[in-house]
Amino acid sequence: MNNQQYRAGITEAAKLFVGSRLKLARQLAGLRKVELAAQIEKTPTAIAGYESGRTRPAPATVAQLSVALGVEPSFFLATPSTMLSPSSNVIPHFRSLRTTTQVVRDQATAYGWIVHDIVQTLERYVDMPQCRIPSLPVPVDSETTSEPVIAAQELRKAWGIEKGPIAHLLRSAENNGIVAAFGPAQSASVDAYSFETPHRPIVILNPIKDDYYRQRFDLAHELGHLVMHLDVEPGGRLVELQAHHFASELLMPESEIIGQLPRRLNWSQLLTLKEYWGVSMQALLYRARELGTLSDITYRNAMIRMSKEGWRRQEPGRHPGLEQPSILPKSLELLESAGIAAVIIAREARAPMNLFSTATARQPTLSNATAEELTIEAHDFASPEKGGRVFSLFDN
Repeated sequence: MNNQQYRAGITEAAKLFVGSRLKLARQLAGLRKVELAAQIEKTPTAIAGYESGRTRPAPATVAQLSVALGVEPSFFLATPSTMLSPSSNVIPHFRSLRTTTQVVRDQATAYGWIVHDIVQTLERYVDMPQCRIPSLPVPVDSETTSEPVIAAQELRKAWGIEKGPIAHLLRSAENNGIVAAFGPAQSASVDAYSFETPHRPIVILNPIKDDYYRQRFDLAHELGHLVMHLDVEPGGRLVELQAHHFASELLMPESEIIGQLPRRLNWSQLLTLKEYWGVSMQALLYRARELGTLSDITYRNAMIRMSKEGWRRQEPGRHPGLEQPSILPKSLELLESAGIAAVIIAREARAPMNLFSTATARQPTLSNATAEELTIEAHDFASPEKGGRVFSLFDN
């Protein structure tokens, strides 16, 4: 981009400036209003005015904001998410609200909306799997385990999951319309989180939790929120407990696993079950206590042993590679093969290129998941402007 084009971009951004996009850029940068104001020598009140839409920044100020926040001037233009009503801006389900600051949560939320805009842009060209997520609300004041258990059983039925372990949970989720992406490094202190958009659910996976077994449980936990907690205030103790019970039943159905769980500590047996069911030994021990095959005392002794051996950080046994997202990477791969460059899609989505690359990162697929992968076929070209799609991404 030459200087003339850059100046024209600033002028256009100043004329069509969208305040909510400034707030998003500030949150992505992890800045408070007072910190951004100091960087561009404005007042926090001025920043608040720009974000609310009460005032519009001059072109020179747009240039300052662009540099300070590390985004192109076009970032401040409208995107699919800015067209949503305020009530559509749902709050993600974060695992622990007490251990993350508001700034970090805002940063993670902002990234989620960047992923949303990338998805909406890609869907102009690619048919993604139909969304099939049953809504099974559970009262947030319910301490019983039966309702989350039933919800998990119903999800297995809805997705046609046969008895036994779920071979590739992430692929099952994607085949049923859920978009998953790894989060950026700057929000790595936030565990996996999820939120429901008006178009399709999004799950953001922790980028540094390099543990196949824990990643699967994290994803199952987030599926619990998407199934049971559509209109629920996130972060509550019972809400998180319900999602935990849901994940346990989804990955380790009581009717199948109860006869396999140890009735006294047997580490060899736990290791075998871990690799068969695709869950951690800690999850198995918790499940054994939950279902009454291990006593509380035996469970506590097991946790003491795991801490002493360093197994709570890294358990013994095989360490398969993480289950990898496919919908966004494969959609981008299709478009690039058709001659549509990633930078064009990123620009259309108003997504910073570094975050676009993170959300659509190509990752190696697990060799044992080949049969579970999404099938992709090219269809005859149809103009996106006329409502058609170039490609289709659908179930086996």
